[in-house]
Amino acid sequence: MNKKLIFGTLISVGLTLGLTSSAFADKWDMPTPYGDGVHHTINVKQFAKDVNEATAGDLNIVVHSGASLIKHPEIHRAVRTGQVPIGEMFMGLLGNDNPLFKADNIPFLASDFDSAKKLWTASRAAIEKSLKKDGIKLLYAVPWPPQGIYTKKPITSVADLKGAKMRAYSPTTSRLAVLLEATPTTVQTPEIPQAFSTGIIDAMVTSPSTGVSSQSWDYISDYTDTQAWIPKNMVIVNAKSFKRLDKKVQKAVEEAAAAAETRGWEMAIEETKAKTAVLAEKGIKVATPSAELKTGLQAIGKTMGEEWAKEAGADGAAIIKALQ
Repeated sequence: MNKKLIFGTLISVGLTLGLTSSAFADKWDMPTPYGDGVHHTINVKQFAKDVNEATAGDLNIVVHSGASLIKHPEIHRAVRTGQVPIGEMFMGLLGNDNPLFKADNIPFLASDFDSAKKLWTASRAAIEKSLKKDGIKLLYAVPWPPQGIYTKKPITSVADLKGAKMRAYSPTTSRLAVLLEATPTTVQTPEIPQAFSTGIIDAMVTSPSTGVSSQSWDYISDYTDTQAWIPKNMVIVNAKSFKRLDKKVQKAVEEAAAAAETRGWEMAIEETKAKTAVLAEKGIKVATPSAELKTGLQAIGKTMGEEWAKEAGADGAAIIKALQ
């Protein structure tokens, strides 16, 4: 056979194999709801990088932060229906579908990181089971810093919040607003500054992280560090999309997810200290709750805990027992 023909054939085969190899590489678009400076997003991007490196580029997860691809309330549906294969979301948003997802939103049920970890250990299996019914696989979950109250004036009792227009971002925060005799108003994270500046809301309960990322010092003056509860975000994947991956790639994703969960909890602890300090540096008055305010909030927390336990049934009872 002509040497030139043989050489040309080898090049052609090589190019074909190269194209075939790249054709098997997967690109996953991943919507996330928060900005690039938030520890969740930083952690997600590291997770995506770890997956890309561990699979030698066979799975490339492209993170779309700040709700730029899909709005936060629609991420669960988008993953469930396969519109996107993977996404990050606030766990409490699914509280109306299953009360188990509200467990980490109950005031004073778990208000430090040790008890929050214990709560997650107790509730994880039931949450995974619930997600599985929707064709979704849980990869990992990471907490926010403990939640505090942002207002335009100092507060010393729950009565100071009566009549306030309070931001709500989940069924539980809506219920909290009602029990505080405030008006719950749904406002997503990117909309917070405008909502305050236009008078749509005048109070919110959220983390130091969100307070910093939304530059709360531009529109509020006071932050009361109530440490009411420690909610979580979770990273979820469409089960069918996951099963279509090569077994080695599946293992790489699961290992990267486990590392992301461990790293994310450590980041949340550091985030709490750092971002609370930033609030003070920017001129916000950071205060611990008065005894009267704490007593009032604990009473509301007791009511919400009792309501949740009844709503969550046997699974809820088992979780509460595990925390005792």
